Amino acid sequence: METTRTAGRTGRNIAEQLREDILQGFLSPGERIGQAMLAERFESSRIPVREGLKILEAEGLVTIVPNSGAWVSRLDAFEFDQIYKLREQVESLALRESIDRLSTSQIYRLQRLADDITKAPDAETFMRLDQDFHLSTYAGASFPLLHDIVHRCWNSTVHYRRIFARELQFEQQWATDAEHHLIVDSIVRKDDETAGHLIRAHIRRTRLKLAARPDIFQRSPDHDG
Repeated sequence: METTRTAGRTGRNIAEQLREDILQGFLSPGERIGQAMLAERFESSRIPVREGLKILEAEGLVTIVPNSGAWVSRLDAFEFDQIYKLREQVESLALRESIDRLSTSQIYRLQRLADDITKAPDAETFMRLDQDFHLSTYAGASFPLLHDIVHRCWNSTVHYRRIFARELQFEQQWATDAEHHLIVDSIVRKDDETAGHLIRAHIRRTRLKLAARPDIFQRSPDHDG
């Protein structure tokens, strides 16, 4: 019977590290995740490795095929469409619930983040600042489940957002920057309705831009090798 090595990591520890590897782009969509390699890397048996992979599967970051193996979840057109439509609704609600509880210092930080995003020198910096900006606008919402859903959606869409960030043209960057500043302006004015409409349109624009690129979506293989 297989047991966890004393010196090894727990399933949650392994999930945390693999999550970062996926979100940072060190593991690509469709890349196979070898359990033996992970067990060696984390100095553990395969039990916590499987536990970690199941955690990431529940988050939509990993696909596990019984008797075959585990892969970083692929880009899927239907999943993309559904998650982005969910984001449009959920994040609009999160922003509207948040506005009245954001402090002056939090709002000032949002203004600085919006300015910093305009000067992002590369896609990874843009993604980091953009995520910080948007999640910070939702910080005032006092509904933990809402935050959980928002974070799950952001994790599930990281590969799509990376493609969007890498392909931003000057005109698109200008529109994105303008939308960020308009969102901040609506927060300053405590205009939750306008803010909700703005974030919904902001996410929808990304969805429509990527939906027009069917070449980025990979057909799922049989995972038999």
